[in-house]
Amino acid sequence: MSALLTMLLPAIIPAVTDGLRGAMTRLAGAVGPKTVAETIQLMEAQTKRVQALAELDKSPEGISHWVADVKALFRYAMITLIVLATIAAIFAQVEFTVLAILLDLTGASMSFVIGERMYLGLKK
Repeated sequence: MSALLTMLLPAIIPAVTDGLRGAMTRLAGAVGPKTVAETIQLMEAQTKRVQALAELDKSPEGISHWVADVKALFRYAMITLIVLATIAAIFAQVEFTVLAILLDLTGASMSFVIGERMYLGLKK
C-alpha cells in the first residue's frame, strides 16, 4: 500500500493543492487580476518566468551536437534504467527495503514524466 501511495501522491499533490487554493480563493474572495490590463501583466510575468527557466536549461554556444543529444537524453535514460532495475528487482525477489527504495524512485521518475500532463488533464 505504501509503495502505491509513493507513486500516486507525487502526481496527485499538485492537483489537490491547486484545488485547495481555488477553494480558499472562493472563500476569501477573488484575489487576482480584476482587469484585462492586470491579466496581461500577469501573463507577461509568467512568460518571463518560463523564458528564464528555458535560459537555465539552454546549452552553451559551441557545444558539440552529440553532447547536446546526450544532455537531452540523460533524464529519460536514467528513468528507463530505474524502471528496468525495479522490474528486475521484482522478478529477482530482492530484499523488501531495496525494493521499496526502487519503487519510490520509480514513482518519482514516472511522476516527472507523466505527472505534469496528468495534472494539466485534471485541471481541465
